[in-house]
Amino acid sequence: LSSTFNNMKKLLLPTLAVGVILFVWQFLSWAALNIHGAEQQYTPNQEAVLQVLSEQLEAGSYFLPQAAPGSTADEQEAFMKEHAGKPWAIVHYREAFEVNMAAKLIRGFVIDLVAGFLLVWLLSQMAQADMKRAVLASLAVGFMAYLSIPYLNSIWFEGNTLGHLVDAIVPWGLSGLFLGWWMNR
Repeated sequence: LSSTFNNMKKLLLPTLAVGVILFVWQFLSWAALNIHGAEQQYTPNQEAVLQVLSEQLEAGSYFLPQAAPGSTADEQEAFMKEHAGKPWAIVHYREAFEVNMAAKLIRGFVIDLVAGFLLVWLLSQMAQADMKRAVLASLAVGFMAYLSIPYLNSIWFEGNTLGHLVDAIVPWGLSGLFLGWWMNR
């Protein structure tokens, strides 16, 4: 029983620590430091835009313009030619602005704990998880997440991913530093 407890302790305490590192960094990144400001720009026309959207859309995510579902290959090609060089948008429209921060914070922290557990488990599988390996492996995890989601999306949808790149380096690097220390103390 004590060896099971010790094994759980070896995974649970560092998982909690990494979860807290990720959670605190996300608050700093999105709120306190506003690193993602380029992804949430203000427009003084927001009321007019929201009014038009509320009259034209149901809740959902949209890529505009887009050929109608069921269009033939020829129709899609003609559509692409017609809209080349013209404005386009990605719209995530919701019918009600929900300010339930508690539920979102709890859900975010649970996700951070899961990510922390996966990192701790991954490092625990290494024969020698010294400081260097822990930091490099943690940064690799952060970069994989960055490259496969935000950066890849920016290739197609021309978004700004600088904030996500910082998010791939800082909290994952800090997590690696902590885990390198924890696993070798």
